[in-house]
Amino acid sequence: MFDPFVELAGGSNPNRVEDFFSDSDVCITHGHVDHLFFVPELVEQADATVHCTRSAAGTLEKYLQDGGNLVLVAPGDSWRMGRMKITVHRGKHLPFSLRLAGERALRWKRPGRHPLICLRNLLFLAWMHPGFPEKGETVAYEIDAEGKRILLLGSMALDGKTAYPDQADLLILPFQGGRDAVERACDIIGRLRPKNILLSHFDDAFPPVSAEMDTKQLRARMKEQYPGIRVVRPRAGKPVHF
Repeated sequence: MFDPFVELAGGSNPNRVEDFFSDSDVCITHGHVDHLFFVPELVEQADATVHCTRSAAGTLEKYLQDGGNLVLVAPGDSWRMGRMKITVHRGKHLPFSLRLAGERALRWKRPGRHPLICLRNLLFLAWMHPGFPEKGETVAYEIDAEGKRILLLGSMALDGKTAYPDQADLLILPFQGGRDAVERACDIIGRLRPKNILLSHFDDAFPPVSAEMDTKQLRARMKEQYPGIRVVRPRAGKPVHF
């Protein structure tokens, strides 16, 4: 399991932390609150082992009673988990835009959004976000399993000096960012040339500072520039087959 997150009240894809209890290993791409906040509960309730960078581990140790089952990872590390091989690459995180978050928060009046719920979420994020730093330690995971190669990114950005696997069978791409999200995504796709793309992080997960990304623009651009690459926007709770 990678970067498990239970969306805040009012999110577009509601779930529960219990939905994740069946997995015994968790891989974290970076230490932001939406990637780490529910991990301590997974460790305590499901006895999960967490693979993460040093900064993320430092954050988790504050919330785990006995230090938990933490395994430090760094770019270049590789290990096997059953018949699956996982390799860690250096990643990069998009710069956080306080202005964009503020603009979204001011436009909180959307269908299904209750003002008190939005206020509660806003106070929660303002309180928790400083305690979950990324510290420039975002990583990407390369997963080799069943004859397929998957590249999973933690943010819609790439490290300029890292040699990522070319033409992976599947790229898991977080489609969330600034106003130039389509351009950023196409730059990444042009560099990596994956065979298939599974979009992630595109949903309105923590209102009011998040927003549902318009994936139609990206898919339209893909048909023009890269017609041979399939782009899938998954639906919550539904399996995806490639």
